[in-house]
Amino acid sequence: MTRPPTAAQRRVVDAADPVTGRLKGTPAQLAALVRQGLAFRHPRPPHDHFLTPEGHRVRQGIGLRPEPAGQDPGTGGVFAARTGDEPSPADPGPARRREVHSAWQGLLELRRMTNTDGATDRPCGWERTHLVQAAALALEADGHRPADPRADGYRVRETPQPEAVAVHAGDGTALRACAATLERAGWQVGEHTDPRTRARYLLASPRRT
Repeated sequence: MTRPPTAAQRRVVDAADPVTGRLKGTPAQLAALVRQGLAFRHPRPPHDHFLTPEGHRVRQGIGLRPEPAGQDPGTGGVFAARTGDEPSPADPGPARRREVHSAWQGLLELRRMTNTDGATDRPCGWERTHLVQAAALALEADGHRPADPRADGYRVRETPQPEAVAVHAGDGTALRACAATLERAGWQVGEHTDPRTRARYLLASPRRT
């Protein structure tokens, strides 16, 4: 979670192209949006800047949360998919579902804009640098419940392997359902057994072709 954008940053976000998410601003403004997780710099010339899924949500006016009085300004923020390791209970309500749907649609648009062939059926560069968030968003957008202190559900975690995340779920049925969702979202998925606990888990990597 990051601090909500300043008024000047918000004006740059609001002025983004409504279809492509392309941004115009000073180098300092664009760099600040990248640090906020609201924009990314395209790796190919002319290296334009585009909104991330979080940036699209902020532009639509649904990505901000007010900072309570006395809160550390670094802890307010924009949308983040739930990975299953959050200390607070998950919110299954309609507002959260709208947020997740909007973030997923923004991610599909990001794929269309940044994959060289415009494909939306496989992950893009942003997802490869935000593996846990990308996999968690795919799961939450497809209706899977994240784990929380009150209930079991999926958990997405980093792994020592490059471009791979581990996905844990309550039982074999839930694990297979998570695998099917990730495969549809363009991830390569394999099921493995933890040698110490004997628990089954998924190892998922974003597909390149």
